[in-house]
Amino acid sequence: MGADSARAAPGSSTVGGPRVVAGTALTGYDPAARQRSARSAGSNPTAPGPPRSIRRVGDPDRTALWDVAFGATPGATPRYPPGDPFSAWLGAVALGGQGHYARAMATLLPLVSGTDPVLAALAAATLASHRRQLGGHAAARDLDGLGLRRLAEVGITPARPPARVPGEEGADAAAALSDVLLGLAADAVGLGRVGEARSLFGIESTCPNPGWRGTVRRGWVAAEIELAAGVPAAAEAPARAAAEVAADSGSTRHRIKSALVLGAVRAVTGDREEAHWLISGCARESVGHRLSPLRWPCALVLADLEPGAAAAHRRHAEEVLHCVLRHADPAGRSLAAASPWLPTSGFDLAPNR
Repeated sequence: MGADSARAAPGSSTVGGPRVVAGTALTGYDPAARQRSARSAGSNPTAPGPPRSIRRVGDPDRTALWDVAFGATPGATPRYPPGDPFSAWLGAVALGGQGHYARAMATLLPLVSGTDPVLAALAAATLASHRRQLGGHAAARDLDGLGLRRLAEVGITPARPPARVPGEEGADAAAALSDVLLGLAADAVGLGRVGEARSLFGIESTCPNPGWRGTVRRGWVAAEIELAAGVPAAAEAPARAAAEVAADSGSTRHRIKSALVLGAVRAVTGDREEAHWLISGCARESVGHRLSPLRWPCALVLADLEPGAAAAHRRHAEEVLHCVLRHADPAGRSLAAASPWLPTSGFDLAPNR
């Protein structure tokens, strides 16, 4: 699942069951039903369902860029005009999803220090996510904390959450607050602070509905918290709920990563057949959509699921990750080389290519 992970708390009403995905109606359906029926039919395990009415941004000129960042074309080249900070953030999100971390960082840093606190928080949380994906949880923690401070500049805190802004679902102040709090929880998990992660997750769960994107991320974080806490059985419900929401979200990247999270959970809980089906589909789609940051975690999970081909899968994971690191900034490469989570043995900290 990569290094972007987190956990949840025993006895919490928001963790360990379907209610982890706050604001989403999870009663009245079996979140595993579509997975089972699709598997029995031999179809793509990460195929999208009929999209719900999830609106993007109000400006129609940004629709194509949104579709690269959070829509159906994550492998396309993001093109954004100069002088439009929001479009720059969308472009950086897309670049990070493709593994172009250095270009994403160069775009995000001016936004983090910019005049718009909400956009600054979104940008800080995005850069933090990229750092976590390279194993830099401590560096990510600083960035998520900075994002929280930027929101506090305009009075937005967990105790004083923002109102939702129609037309900006997944990219408004509510989403920014969710991003930084869930990011801090993920940072805590990577640093071995499970109790802290649970507390942060609980705080975020009391905040307003962050939109579809935050809802999916809540499921990821809850599932990964339980995995890190050694309670894999409790990780399945939030992982399936996240996959269900992501499948209807219109976001190819979120759909693929949600299947990766669920596949990793099923590999640990014992259903190796479903895990292989899910992870194999993720691996294929991540290649087709140029989502290199998802390719190498898929290869590592497949190494556990296919012992006879484990060496080949691990070698492939290293090759893909090393390619990604050639598109990272020097600090990002150093974080990856120092991380115990990433297969970087033999990686040379040479300049970008």
